[in-house]
Amino acid sequence: MWGALRGALRAGGALRAASSRPMAPPGPAGSTAGIIVIGDEILKGHTQDTNSFFMCRRLRALGVRVARISVVPDDVEAIAGEVAAFAARFTFVLTSGGIGPTHDDVTFEAVARAFGEQVAPHPELVALVRRFFGTVDTQCPEMKLARVPESSRLNYGVGSAFKYPLVSVRNVYIFPGIPALMERALDGFAHLFRSEQTQFHSRAVYVAADETLIAPALDQVNAAFQGRVSLGSYPDWASNYYRVKLMLDSESEQDLEEAHRFLMEKLPPGVVVPLVTDCIAPAATEVYGLAESGSALGQKVAAALRTIEEALERYSLAQICVGFNGGKDCTALLHLVHAAVERRYPARQEKLQVLYIRIVSPFPEMEQFIQATVQRYTVQLCTVEGSIREALVHLKEQQPQLEAVLMGTRRTDPYSRTLTPMCRTDPEWPPYMRVNPLLDWTYRDIWEFLRQLFVPYCILYDKGYTSLGSMANTLKNPALRYTDSQGRDRYRPAYELENEEEERTSRQ
Repeated sequence: MWGALRGALRAGGALRAASSRPMAPPGPAGSTAGIIVIGDEILKGHTQDTNSFFMCRRLRALGVRVARISVVPDDVEAIAGEVAAFAARFTFVLTSGGIGPTHDDVTFEAVARAFGEQVAPHPELVALVRRFFGTVDTQCPEMKLARVPESSRLNYGVGSAFKYPLVSVRNVYIFPGIPALMERALDGFAHLFRSEQTQFHSRAVYVAADETLIAPALDQVNAAFQGRVSLGSYPDWASNYYRVKLMLDSESEQDLEEAHRFLMEKLPPGVVVPLVTDCIAPAATEVYGLAESGSALGQKVAAALRTIEEALERYSLAQICVGFNGGKDCTALLHLVHAAVERRYPARQEKLQVLYIRIVSPFPEMEQFIQATVQRYTVQLCTVEGSIREALVHLKEQQPQLEAVLMGTRRTDPYSRTLTPMCRTDPEWPPYMRVNPLLDWTYRDIWEFLRQLFVPYCILYDKGYTSLGSMANTLKNPALRYTDSQGRDRYRPAYELENEEEERTSRQ
């Protein structure tokens, strides 16, 4: 509805003056906001709320501090009570959801009740509904969109794309619940919320240690900067490169920098790690820079890139695919191929094709990582099941145009010692060119490449696994086991394996 209505309207006013019910003015700390997400579907788990997250980020960028988020059902009394409480407490109240023609769209009625008003047809909204839906019946369901609280104000967005107004009642702004429409509306009405006197400053610090180790340092920072700088500690068990993300926030850039210096002094030595949050966009620059560095790893990267570039010279993107099962070797390969393709085709629209040969009983963490990787690299995933030979037969049937498959094979893999960088499949196999850029890489080379460039890899490698198969034939590597200070068995990450010959000892 919000994105489709058309018509050029002048700025609308209120149906009647607002009553004297109090609203919260901007306080000494600047503008505040409360967000009310409305919908039974959120509370029942039928729909995931993304609107409050988007609103928080946008409002903070506008200088508005979000102080409270509430989720309420499609109930007039519940919504009205929350709206009244929020309106008296915060500078702005933003609601999301409950606008529409059906029985459970009760937000307009609830906001009216919060201020002791009735809903009534607004002439401009009536005209819009008639223009869009082609109806003149004032009792039709569509006309529910035009019946708003009596003191409603119609606010208009910036630019020609915002012909439909945002309804507000005093300091309460009523947004649609559909995420795409809500996001578009908030961006278009940002001028209503911008706080010129407030700007938030933030710094992130990434720590490769558990919270228990750094808690004393955080206590000292919090005590020293109480009221001037806020410090948040957020564990992340899914990251390959840090355990805790620390966030420093302040309205004073000077206080923020002082707190950051103090924090860095108090944290235990060696726990702070650098972090590249996006290794994909700069992949071509970083990978080719490493290839040109002259280091031992750089020389192997350069040789791998030459093999990949030769394949790209022989075959079009439509004729090649990358074998990818979520393992460490093919993760390194995919990053290399992505870098080479980005350098060769910087303006391409065609997606790189990735082949996933799904085994029986895969680890859930592996499946999740594969899906995340597909999104991260924006590739086209083709999933087939069975043995490698069976999978290639199916692939040839499904995509006969494919002629080459890039593989993450190393010479230490079974039956791979005599392979060459580019070789045909055996006569009894489906005819493909096997491209093997990583043949001469070692276990340590793979890990050095991934971690030096901050490439995400399957989290199982951080939990003691060094070679991944199915859940039925893969165990944690005993070579990585150790006993912690409390006598419990723990496992070091795969990249700390000392003897490369023990890489596959956990495979049954």
